[in-house]
Amino acid sequence: MPELKVGSVVQSISGHDKGFFAVVKIDSSFAYLADGRSRLLDKPKKKNPKHLRVTNTVFDPMRMETNKKLKQALWPFNYGGLTPSDE
Repeated sequence: MPELKVGSVVQSISGHDKGFFAVVKIDSSFAYLADGRSRLLDKPKKKNPKHLRVTNTVFDPMRMETNKKLKQALWPFNYGGLTPSDE
């Protein structure tokens, strides 16, 4: 199983939030998630790591600089295919 670290792409497997998120911060017992759309970088979702499925993808910090960049980076995970800017 991949290790949870800052920049990891994770899938929420329980709770009200569905879809894929990027880990923006980790403390002793929680991961803080953002997707650039409903959960912004300046107000991430606090989530227990046992409710997350970690993918093999880890974003570099440049892809998580702004909400717009983060949303575009997560687009293929949430919707499949190319990002709207690639079409």
